[in-house]
Amino acid sequence: MSVDQSRAVTDAGKAAEVTVTAAALAASYPVAPGYRLNVRSGPGTGYTVVRVLPEGAQVRISCQTPGTRVTGPYGTSNIWDRIGSGEYVSDAYVRTGSDGYVAPRC
Repeated sequence: MSVDQSRAVTDAGKAAEVTVTAAALAASYPVAPGYRLNVRSGPGTGYTVVRVLPEGAQVRISCQTPGTRVTGPYGTSNIWDRIGSGEYVSDAYVRTGSDGYVAPRC
């Protein structure tokens, strides 16, 4: 493989990584049906509730971080989703289709 081909593969790999990350950030996930979800100032139940999402809300996850373990309609998880500046919701109430991380770590 020539240097140019090697560089092209590397550049293509970076482009694909950026595309996947952008797609993950653009994704919107539904809050569990029938729930009004507390949005907290940090990744845990000990943080202040800053607002409440209405039933049927969708969230965009900018990043995820570990915090208080919570049991909800989608299982038990210590993953918290950052949905805005100083706004976190428990991943146990968000249908991401995964038990693990679906966005970069905060």
